[in-house]
Amino acid sequence: MVFVGHGQQTMHEKYAQFKDEVKTEYSSFRDDCNKRYAQFLLTAWDWYDGNVPIPIPKDENPVPPKPYHKGKDRTPIVIHPINVKPIENTPQPKPIGPIKEQSNPDEKYFSFGFYGNTCKVRMPEVANIKVADCSPKSISNGWDKLCSAEMNNALRDCLEMRIRHNLCDWAYLAFLDVLSKNYCSNLNGATLLMAFMFCQSGYQMRLGVDGETLVMLYGSKHQIYDKGYFLLDGLNFYPYGEHSISMSICNAAFDGESPLSLLILSEQKLGGNLSTHREIKSERYADLNVQSCVPENLVKFYNQYPTSALDGNPMTRWAMYANTPLAEKTKTLIYSFIKKSIDGLSAEMAANKLLNWVQTGFVYEYDDKIWGHDRAFFAEESLYYPYCDCEDRAILFSRLVRDFLDLDVALIYYPGHLATAVCFNEEVSGDAISIDNRKFIICDPTYIGAPVGAQMPDLEYNKIQVLVLTR
Repeated sequence: MVFVGHGQQTMHEKYAQFKDEVKTEYSSFRDDCNKRYAQFLLTAWDWYDGNVPIPIPKDENPVPPKPYHKGKDRTPIVIHPINVKPIENTPQPKPIGPIKEQSNPDEKYFSFGFYGNTCKVRMPEVANIKVADCSPKSISNGWDKLCSAEMNNALRDCLEMRIRHNLCDWAYLAFLDVLSKNYCSNLNGATLLMAFMFCQSGYQMRLGVDGETLVMLYGSKHQIYDKGYFLLDGLNFYPYGEHSISMSICNAAFDGESPLSLLILSEQKLGGNLSTHREIKSERYADLNVQSCVPENLVKFYNQYPTSALDGNPMTRWAMYANTPLAEKTKTLIYSFIKKSIDGLSAEMAANKLLNWVQTGFVYEYDDKIWGHDRAFFAEESLYYPYCDCEDRAILFSRLVRDFLDLDVALIYYPGHLATAVCFNEEVSGDAISIDNRKFIICDPTYIGAPVGAQMPDLEYNKIQVLVLTR
């Protein structure tokens, strides 16, 4: 037995003291960062001229759907693919240090709605910030007030909501926007509160002033289409909301900040009802008759999601949609129908049934006619809206093949048209392309009635671009 004399500490006590010291150190570090940032807000302002929006790439001559006519098999096309994996799946940003829970028995929860979810956040009175004007002094004073320890519980609750509802970065930003606008009675105050919460959560942001309006700009490695931006320190910053292309900006960085990602790595757990059931059936295979419905609030969220690309490569915009997993409720429903139809089949036969279902179960229409601009769909959107085009079908088919057959799928772009190709584990004949010495069989969801291995005629095969999707 070891006796601890007066003035000596047990290992448990030492560890507890160490934890307290680390918390204090991080707390002091965060406090120091906020004090420095408040000082920057007084002085580090300059006028910036932004860049005009980059329009979504548009095919001037989109290829319409065609009925299948059997043709002669072609030799596999050997190409150097654009094999892109959109930004590594790094963890979401974190605060620069632990945010300590504050004991406050009188603290009340503020309730608000977010895409069908009722959310509760402990919001102190100091959070109802008012920015009387957009002078550097008013903005800096407002930031100083928000740096109170009273805000800790609100920050903890917001980050907990991000975890609970699987919110991607874009959804989390929208969540903070809704919270701030519902809680603050002052519009510029709401913007400052949103910027503070976003920044303290670990994200990269800048504050700007557009006339009499305070603006938050978020940094992103994605090139967002149809939205003006400012190039600051080598990164694109986008104003949240619609604002002028020139404004005064405080280009001061906050320690440990990370850019926002537009990847959606898991289902956004949003509340609300499912859409009405929709029957989608294959013309060739009578047993492949699917009853489908999707979460309506997820569709609403996707309707606000910005189209973007990575590394200046327009093809990557489709990967954002194609690599997003299908909602579990939709998956459970429609996959039960599909599983019964393809159980026990070879991969080729199963792919043929899935292909015909996508080819013949959906009505084709041009984006320009329906939306007035080019717009890609997440898989749920093709299952929800009455019309879809070639890129939407390719995205949906690629999701089905990866989920059911666990095979690699590539998006194949010909000028004016998007299709898919599948790398089977068995010998499959037909039109193919070679990607890194692997044979991918063409599967075209817009070549109506075509089987696996049939490539639509009269396309510009010499201009093919390829993007291999993640499983």
